[in-house]
This record gives sequence, structure tokens and C-alpha cells, in this order.
Amino acid sequence: MDKKKTIIFVKDVMKTAIDIIDGMTTVEEALRLMQHKETKTLLIQKRFPEDEWGVVMISDIARKVLAKDRSPDRVNTYEIMTKPVITVSPDMDIRYCARLFERFHLSRAPVLENGEIIGIISFSDMVLKGLYPVT
Repeated sequence: MDKKKTIIFVKDVMKTAIDIIDGMTTVEEALRLMQHKETKTLLIQKRFPEDEWGVVMISDIARKVLAKDRSPDRVNTYEIMTKPVITVSPDMDIRYCARLFERFHLSRAPVLENGEIIGIISFSDMVLKGLYPVT
């Protein structure tokens, strides 16, 4: 008996609610503007078409601002962002996405389609929505 494995794609489990901000935004303002706290991520928009996306996670703010006793109203997000950011395709199998996360020690990544961010994917999304979907 051949049991066919169902492929679950990143686009099937990613979050589409994302926060995109300018790199000049202060950490304080970014946190105030953040509408989708469940993603724990702020995406930093490109400055020009050939530029790359950046990312700031809540853990970056904790490590690079809070733990170092820096003032969030004096730190711009570009100062603590990771750039370039590793992105994934919406058509990637979540098993490969999980392997990529493991290989590069990622916890989440933006989902890029045609040069635009359309969502964000995390280990939690892959496991809770893909591996063990709640019905």
C-alpha cells in the first residue's frame, strides 16, 4: 500500500499580517506602530529597488536595546536590523523550509513573491498549522 504524502506549502501556513517600516523609524516608534505583535517581527523596507529587505525581531530589541540599556527613542531600527534577510518562496514545501531554518538557525523568515514580501513563516506556523493542524 503506497501512502501518498500530502505536500504542505509555506503559503498554506504563513501569516499574511505583517509590519513593514522604514529603517529610520526609532525602536520606540516601531513598537508603537506594530500592529501584528504575534509575528514578533518588523520588516524593514528597501530604500531603492536594488536594495535588500531587512528584519528586526523582538529578540533583537531585547538583546541590542533593552539588555544594553540603550534608549529606544534614540535607536533607529536600521542600527539593529539584520540585512540582507533570508527569504523563502510561498511554494516551498514546509519540510524544506524547516530544514533551511535548522541549517541557518532561523526562527522565522519573510515570504517573498515577485520581489515583494507577502507574509512571514515561523517554526510555530509550520508545526502548529502544517504538521499538526487544528481543525
